[in-house]
Amino acid sequence: MIRLYRRRGAWDRRAGERGDGSRVQHPGQQDRVEPSGKRNPIGGMIRLGRGDGSRVPHARRMRGGGPMEKQRVLVVDDDREIVNAIAINLQKEGYEALRAYDGLQALDIISSQNVHLIILDVMMPKMDGLSATLKIREEKNIPIIILSAKSEDSDKILGLSMGADDYVTKPFNSMELMARVKSQLRRYMTLGDVNVKNRSNILQSGGLYFDVESHTLTVDGEPVRLTATETKIVELLMRSPGRIFPAEEIYERVWEQPAYRVENTVMVHIRRIREKIEINPKEPKYLKVVWGIGYKIEKI
Repeated sequence: MIRLYRRRGAWDRRAGERGDGSRVQHPGQQDRVEPSGKRNPIGGMIRLGRGDGSRVPHARRMRGGGPMEKQRVLVVDDDREIVNAIAINLQKEGYEALRAYDGLQALDIISSQNVHLIILDVMMPKMDGLSATLKIREEKNIPIIILSAKSEDSDKILGLSMGADDYVTKPFNSMELMARVKSQLRRYMTLGDVNVKNRSNILQSGGLYFDVESHTLTVDGEPVRLTATETKIVELLMRSPGRIFPAEEIYERVWEQPAYRVENTVMVHIRRIREKIEINPKEPKYLKVVWGIGYKIEKI
């Protein structure tokens, strides 16, 4: 059994017993031979964050104390080897990969599952990629990356004009494709949600987006889990970006009680919000303190 221990923003993998009675190496020890005769290469720490408590952006990173839902990418191509190769790369990046081998199968999956991005071939049986793109665009705003052997400028223009968001030609560089996937997902998760009808309900500062109807916050496209009190504080500050709110005013408007020696109470909640939204809470980009005056959301 491998046990994880919390320590200063990181997790330690410490010695424990496996089911066969062998021991797991403690961090800092040299590789040693287990009773089974196999060498144990495990050592050091498994880090989910930096040592200073700052966050590390990642497709599978956790915010607010719980794992976020994996983003689903649908790969559609009649060549199963290509589909499997792309799916493996997507899974390595932390995405959930769905597979389809023609346009009709892709439409069935999109109608039954929440898909965040589609990588779509053009030349396929039953329904080609361009026809599938037109069908998808009738109802959904999902990013579509065309992946095709057709490399003429006219083919690219046709694909983009029919509703695709990007066009990649075969043979392709897998690292470039993953970079394009990340870019499209970042845009879509931040700005392109088809369910958001009224953008006036969104408060925004840089990569911070707060939906005043659903009371949800995203940072660079990633959802953040907030408590009810944290949500009220974020909404209050984001409604007036750049304005400095004294701790007493924050307390009275959020807790709806008279403020008396409330600096520590407000400061604790501000610190927790910072830990959830900032890359480096010690050098915040969004939620800042103006010493002796109060707190503000930076206007970006």
